[in-house]
Amino acid sequence: MIFDILTLFPEMLESPLDHSILGKARERGLIRVRTFNIRDHAVDKHQMTDDRPFGGGEGMVMKPEPLVAALESLRREEPPPWVVLLSPQGRLFRQEVAWKLAELPRLVLVCGRYEGVDERVARHFVDDILSIGDYVLTGGELPAMVVVDAVARLIPGVLGNQASTAGESFAQELLEHPQYTRPRDFRGLRVPDVLLSGNHAAVRKWRRGQALLRTKRFRPDLFARIRLTAEDRKLLEEAEGRPDEA
Repeated sequence: MIFDILTLFPEMLESPLDHSILGKARERGLIRVRTFNIRDHAVDKHQMTDDRPFGGGEGMVMKPEPLVAALESLRREEPPPWVVLLSPQGRLFRQEVAWKLAELPRLVLVCGRYEGVDERVARHFVDDILSIGDYVLTGGELPAMVVVDAVARLIPGVLGNQASTAGESFAQELLEHPQYTRPRDFRGLRVPDVLLSGNHAAVRKWRRGQALLRTKRFRPDLFARIRLTAEDRKLLEEAEGRPDEA
């Protein structure tokens, strides 16, 4: 899969892309991540990419000419891209969105700056607008990295065990169950006995119950969307009787 990132500060993105899972995925050719400087498409000698907003107000707005020229340049390449603007005004970037984007051959991410981009760009030259949360950052570079990371890890081969994504938080609209490792006893805090039992059916039920409890406790908005089965209700009741394990 190809990720193209349009930004005013490509140097902000280089280091995160060269390390850990993303770096290994690039080395193996599983993903390509390219950064493009929007200033290269500015039409004046000063390479201006922003200007004052019409109607007055504080801050600056990103001009349409450089952005559209950059987008049109990328759209001439194959495969055809899906263009996403990163903006706090966009729809919320969720796990199901990441799965949909992971099916695409090519994704273009546009990093906004300042007071945002000219509305004509947002309305007519992008395919989607995404926000990573209800807060404001100084620019779209960090959200772009969040999207690349979340989407790339869903591409077959990027993770060592692709099946591991199935049980993660949000994969089934649930937060993930608690995880433990050695030692069994750390300063008097013991690993739940069920995880040491070797009873895989009991472990599965325990994990489901704890995931339900965590989601109910920390993300009631997600919990409200879950259709609980009779077994789910029973497992949740049992988990609520062991709140120290969640």
